[in-house]
Amino acid sequence: MRPENIVVIAKREYSQRIRSKGFWIATLILPLFVVAAAVLPSLLLARSRAEQRVVVVDATGLVAPQLLKGRPKSEIRKASEEVAKFEFLVEPPSSDPHAQRAGLDRRVLDKEIDAWIWVSREVLTGKPVEYHAKTVSNVMTQQVLREDLSYVVRRVRLAEAGLDADRVGALSAPVDLETVRISKEGSRAEGGLAGAAFAYILFLLLYMVLVIWGQQVMQGVLEEKSSRIIEVVLSSVRPFELMMGKLVGICLVGLTQFSIWLVTLAAVATPGVMASIAGLPEGMKLPTVTPVMVLHFILLFILGFFVFSTLYAAIGASFNNLQEAQQLAGVAVFFLIIPVFLMLPIINDPGSTFAVVASLIPLFTPLLMTLRISLEMPPLWQILLGYALTFGFLVGMVWICARIYRIGILMYGKKPTFQELWKWIRYA
Repeated sequence: MRPENIVVIAKREYSQRIRSKGFWIATLILPLFVVAAAVLPSLLLARSRAEQRVVVVDATGLVAPQLLKGRPKSEIRKASEEVAKFEFLVEPPSSDPHAQRAGLDRRVLDKEIDAWIWVSREVLTGKPVEYHAKTVSNVMTQQVLREDLSYVVRRVRLAEAGLDADRVGALSAPVDLETVRISKEGSRAEGGLAGAAFAYILFLLLYMVLVIWGQQVMQGVLEEKSSRIIEVVLSSVRPFELMMGKLVGICLVGLTQFSIWLVTLAAVATPGVMASIAGLPEGMKLPTVTPVMVLHFILLFILGFFVFSTLYAAIGASFNNLQEAQQLAGVAVFFLIIPVFLMLPIINDPGSTFAVVASLIPLFTPLLMTLRISLEMPPLWQILLGYALTFGFLVGMVWICARIYRIGILMYGKKPTFQELWKWIRYA
């Protein structure tokens, strides 16, 4: 093996792909999507807040006055204010309920009011409140109205029972947990949700890069094979050198894209993070990213990329076109999807036996070990064992895939069977 050939091929792959329009378009799409996902929902909610005129027919005589007063600010979630606002119009029940209901329906159809609700006397014993409107698909608006009614009816029930609703509310207030993370550097208050969100974002970024650039390896092999350029290239370099050069080059492109995404994410998230830090209770801090964590993320990314890229390269060398290769490429994607299903139990308990075993399986290590490190630094022996097992698996995969690559890259026309692939591995 001549390392200089691997370096030349890697430089060629990197320079060609980094200069392509497709690379920069794909690189910019994700940051734009992240910005849109962070900003657009708030803008849409602000512009789409429902303002409804609702007639309240209250048979109890106790619910409607409380609705007119409204809930105190401390009882209203910010999201509820952004979703819906109500103007309540109170009407007493008439002696002819059917005629009153028909009249209210006509007012809705004439757009004089948006909806009407019927509060029966049995609401205090659990009977639901009727909601009549031209459309009932506005589930978010209904949820806000349901919260308003629940607050009011609860207070009426307590008053009917001779209890002070404010006093009961104060005594039954929920208890918050102040989470304190213990480490060798010392204990400190830290938000658990923020740590899980940080781990989730890193996990998804790594997953996306592996999927995108694994496919790029397969397509690169297929392009050279279909254009017959490979026959000329193989006259001067060995198949193993060509494969390793392509993997190294495309891996560097993937790292470049990954770095751009991380920098963009940090720039977009900085205002929100600063606002969150300012609003944190005294003594509480957000999760920190240490240089050791960054080093592990880079090493695990490189290992994961090579593990899955060798699979994609072998698939590309074995088939004649992208359509045929995509049928088997789903097998590689399957091993990337499994960690997605294992993610939630590991986030909940990153030090469990299940999390340790799952993160030491070579095909899962790049994603799951990254997840565990971002949540809680595992013992050093677990990290080193994960590296060793994954590297050993990678060496075996490179050896197997190079043998498939050596024969399959020059095969045209016939789609190979699994028996033929086994023969290529044995006799290449």
